[in-house]
Amino acid sequence: MLIALGLIVVLLSVFGGFVLSGGSLGPLYQPTELLMIGGAAIGAFIAANNGKAIKATLNAISHFKRSTQYDKTLYMELMAMMYNLLSKGRREGMMALERDVDDPTQSPVFSQYPRLASDPLIINFITDYLRLLISSSMQPHELDELMLHEIEEFEHEASLPSDALYKVSDGLPAFGIVAAVMGVVKALSASGVGPEEMGQMIAHALVGTFLGIYLAYGVVAPLASRIDRQAAECTKMLQCIRVTLLASLQGMPPQLAVEFGRKALHASERPSALELESYVRGGGTTNNAATGNATNTAQSGA
Repeated sequence: MLIALGLIVVLLSVFGGFVLSGGSLGPLYQPTELLMIGGAAIGAFIAANNGKAIKATLNAISHFKRSTQYDKTLYMELMAMMYNLLSKGRREGMMALERDVDDPTQSPVFSQYPRLASDPLIINFITDYLRLLISSSMQPHELDELMLHEIEEFEHEASLPSDALYKVSDGLPAFGIVAAVMGVVKALSASGVGPEEMGQMIAHALVGTFLGIYLAYGVVAPLASRIDRQAAECTKMLQCIRVTLLASLQGMPPQLAVEFGRKALHASERPSALELESYVRGGGTTNNAATGNATNTAQSGA
């Protein structure tokens, strides 16, 4: 929603300001200029990237859609879920978590948190490392190194779409200049035209420069930046889980382990210690359904 809102504000500000200053939108409608600039940008994008990067870029919006819901409420649910899992493992032994890990959809713990259970990134990360803890005797530093490596690989893959779009935004102003120069060449090479018609042809040519800059900094670069922010949200979620699991593996009781995870969150989304303790000790599920429904309703309305 914020992406669309931001792009609309940019559009209205630029073109609305132009109209209010006395300009006419008619001369700005140059489909051939847009064809040259957009086509060149798409062609350069295809030439500069492999199939993996192109597919990742096309799927970037839907892939990171879930991370727009990574708010304080979801983090508290995550802490409550981790507390329940670690408490069960501490009370009954880690082997007691085997069924939960092998089939999260049938797990009584995971099923209490439908918002988290519907996110494969979160569930796969948790179950993979719980499975390692159950089936092996890894040292904390070994597990930490493995988790850091996976998070680093995730960051690398998640940065492919934004990196590709940033490069497109860097090239768009140049393609705009190319289209403008070609328009000027066309105008100057025309014979038998008067000064008025010549001025219109040059004005149309200069629209290419405008379109290149506008598309670069008003459309493509903001989209690339937004993808970067969404990838950072996903990374923060994984870091929170990592810190919690490591604290537990080092012998911390579940209550302290989730406190370590809480400290890994951004200040704007971090619940207070008392708030988290009350939520976790209350089961973390009392208001889950109401909170989730309220959140979904608000997002649908937005």
